[in-house]
Amino acid sequence: MKRHFRVWRGDSSGGDLTDFDVEVNEGEVVLDIIHRLQATEVPDLACRWNCKAGKCGSCSMEINGKPRLGCMTRMSTFTEDETVTITPLRAFPVIRDLVTDVSFNYEKARETPAFAPPVGVAPGEYRMQQIDVERSQEFRKCIECFLCQNTCHVVRDHEENKEAFAGPRFFIRAAELDMHPLDDRTDRKEYAQASQGLGYCNITKCCTEVCPEHIKITDNAIIPMKERVVDRRYDPLVWLGRKIFRRDELEAGAVPAGAVPAGAPAHRVPLSSARLPEGPPVGPDGHMDVAELAAPIQGGPSPFGEDMTFPLPPEHVVYHHPSPQKD
Repeated sequence: MKRHFRVWRGDSSGGDLTDFDVEVNEGEVVLDIIHRLQATEVPDLACRWNCKAGKCGSCSMEINGKPRLGCMTRMSTFTEDETVTITPLRAFPVIRDLVTDVSFNYEKARETPAFAPPVGVAPGEYRMQQIDVERSQEFRKCIECFLCQNTCHVVRDHEENKEAFAGPRFFIRAAELDMHPLDDRTDRKEYAQASQGLGYCNITKCCTEVCPEHIKITDNAIIPMKERVVDRRYDPLVWLGRKIFRRDELEAGAVPAGAVPAGAPAHRVPLSSARLPEGPPVGPDGHMDVAELAAPIQGGPSPFGEDMTFPLPPEHVVYHHPSPQKD
């Protein structure tokens, strides 16, 4: 039977939807219709495709407003009287018809730090537990169709965000490498926050919904990465620990005040904060008095603003113990 289609025709200077009535056979997909249009009515219709098996990601397009792969969208999913509208990806500049310029994604791929092998381990000597392989294997299923990039409103609705925002495809790359036990870089989380714009994502899960490989982008990659960033940057206990132990010095290899014997040179590094170091008193063995950690007075300057105190007063803390599980 013949079905009604509306296909976007045009280029970077503009264009419009064109109506077509095209023959549709049983078992066909939208990409088959594009090929039939090219063979019968509009031979100059531009469209990317390669494998026609849902593994190359080339035929990304929007079908009735939803980002999909043309080769994986069966015509049987639409009713017989439904008009099928086919448009290019809206988050990227149009080159011609259904072909868009997705070079933004390749630029972000080049900016992402590559896998760093461990020192002293040659290729072929890498050894991993199977559970570690399985953790990152999900993210390696990505076919780079960029449907997630297209549907992400941070990229789609705000062109000015593109410079500072890498997008969900590269968040799963960062998460994969951060989980990799053989990756020698330790700043994956910090890089994702500072250079890939992880904080812009508000986890609406639209990227997960359109992924043709059913990768749980939000639940298994973005949210865990955000949690690990928050643990290091914003967790009140970590903040308190940094104030007490000055962990920013310890991580950089500096020696805490009071722990250096008299007359020994103390190699110091600049603090990440402009505040001068205030070392707690320590005993002859270099350990702090336990009383320093058990002060009876609650409160103090909050990292979240001047109008809050930490810890919260007891009357503001509400916690309900979970009920015991019954068999």
